[in-house]
Amino acid sequence: MLDWTDRYFRYFARLISRRCWLYTEMVTTAALLHGDARRFLRFDPIEHPIALQLGGSEPDALAQAARLGEQAGFDEINLNLGCPSDRVQAGRFGACLMREPGLVAEGIAAMVASVDIPVTVKTRIGVDHNDSYEELSALVDKLSIAGCRTFIIHARKAWLKGLSPKENREIPPLRYEIAHRLKQDFPNLELIVNGGITNLDAAAAQLERVDGVMIGREAYHNPWLLADVDRRFHGDETPPPERRQIIQRLLPFIESELASGVPLQRISRHILGLFQGQPGARRWRRHLSENSHKKNADTTVIVEALRYIRPGGTTTD
Repeated sequence: MLDWTDRYFRYFARLISRRCWLYTEMVTTAALLHGDARRFLRFDPIEHPIALQLGGSEPDALAQAARLGEQAGFDEINLNLGCPSDRVQAGRFGACLMREPGLVAEGIAAMVASVDIPVTVKTRIGVDHNDSYEELSALVDKLSIAGCRTFIIHARKAWLKGLSPKENREIPPLRYEIAHRLKQDFPNLELIVNGGITNLDAAAAQLERVDGVMIGREAYHNPWLLADVDRRFHGDETPPPERRQIIQRLLPFIESELASGVPLQRISRHILGLFQGQPGARRWRRHLSENSHKKNADTTVIVEALRYIRPGGTTTD
């Protein structure tokens, strides 16, 4: 979710659900160790529980980056073994590392020895023609021995050549049964399934077979999906705020960020889908899209857009 799950989206998502875990966009070890670490590690306390997702392959660098994440206050360090982009492959991290289980195990062991918070892995079910269940099972076994107890399984294989990252999310078939089989074979590990889950009923069905569900792009495009997560899966009967209340609670945060020089569009782009399916949603999106990028745009743009949302009624938007 590069360029998507930044701290602005995460703050917004936390206003909708208090209980779901939030994950950062993938951050490379090089960006933390040789770049502006504060930029990537900064988050608001409201975002807890939150995991830092790392991209990297060199054990010492992973250990150093994990320590920085722990010191910054993250609740979990997650290693990405699923991203198939050319840029990621060139850096020798992401899905291509599924071909190097020994190196990944060294990295996991180094991170586990360096921090006191959980170290987890997000992986595909296979890569290119290395897609047998035996290879995936051997990878999980090796990484569990190295100290990883939680695996997020994107239930598609990845093709490193010939498919774009977008196509890699759509063309390889979903095989949830692979994640289910892993849970059967590794009952003491926490198995979380990811990929193609677009509603809470589908999530509930998966939870009959695995320990957790990760929802990515659907939660981004339709963030109100998160509104019933706390009640349905965490037993929290506190009613979620109304969608308008979410915006009202977000405005002070936006004003603070604008005062520090952050342009409105960097934040407003994340809230376009809040009113999906509601009367006036199309005009809400249009007003934000056409005005948030303008010089000196402020929260007035959002307040004005909110006027297009009509209570009640129906819509085909």
